[in-house]
Amino acid sequence: MSRNLLTRWFSPVAFALSAMMTWSAVAAEPIVFATKSFTEQHILSAMTTQYLRKKGFAVEPRTNIAAIIGRNAMVNRQVDLTWEYTGTSLIIYNHINKPMSAEEAYQTVKKLDAKLGLVWLNPAPMNNTYAFAMQRKRAEKEQIETISQLVAKMDEVRKNDPDKNWMLGLDLEFSGRSDGMKPLQKTYNMQLDRPQIRQMDPGLVYNAIRDGFVQAGLVYTTDGRINGFDLKVLEDDKGFFPSYAATPVATQETLDANPGLAEALNALTPLITNEAITEMNKRVDVDHESAQKVASDFLKSNGLL
Repeated sequence: MSRNLLTRWFSPVAFALSAMMTWSAVAAEPIVFATKSFTEQHILSAMTTQYLRKKGFAVEPRTNIAAIIGRNAMVNRQVDLTWEYTGTSLIIYNHINKPMSAEEAYQTVKKLDAKLGLVWLNPAPMNNTYAFAMQRKRAEKEQIETISQLVAKMDEVRKNDPDKNWMLGLDLEFSGRSDGMKPLQKTYNMQLDRPQIRQMDPGLVYNAIRDGFVQAGLVYTTDGRINGFDLKVLEDDKGFFPSYAATPVATQETLDANPGLAEALNALTPLITNEAITEMNKRVDVDHESAQKVASDFLKSNGLL
């Protein structure tokens, strides 16, 4: 074989091999995976990291990242993957307060972020939104299942026993937000006198409900203390609170460099229901187990680890 012929044969092969080596180097780059600074996100971080590593992906977890900082890092490609909530993206990042169904919210943020090269994968069937909760035994005794029934009970007490006001526990932020307490009152025709409102740190609301300091309070629907303190979440029967569906979000470049990543995450998300994540949150916050162990147990119980 002549040198010229050898050169002509070798060059395409060498180029292909070089390209394959370059692609492998890109694919081998660890996926920078960021999550926020509360229990649920710690569990999602541990779960996703263990699961993806088992699948053969290199993952570099970064925890306790503030929402806005994490968002900017995604946009600037300093972070490759995160778990985001539809309501957070809709309201905080895109400043949209229009009432939407869960599907409308998901499709809206998915479309908006596609313009930035951010891909929303399949959402988990969990919704970490606001809700009102009561002691379960009290709610059952008073036959209160919905926020409308709560409002009716409060009105009844106000009219028939004004010295026995029902009190609501609210966090300071929700009380003052333009999309918080005032529009909620309008939606539910909720008449509140100042003595009926107890403002406190969000974490204290759960204790206040459990201990009877307030008759009902604003909670997050997947908080572990709902199970741990045997609280009953009331149905938002007028659909006031936005959907906060937890969803994996990745940069398009990361999905391109890691074939099978989207499919792997989409296989995980259907398992993370409200019931599953609430129980996991309870095991960490109330039973004081580690997020790593709780995540590992969940993956093993579903045959993923």
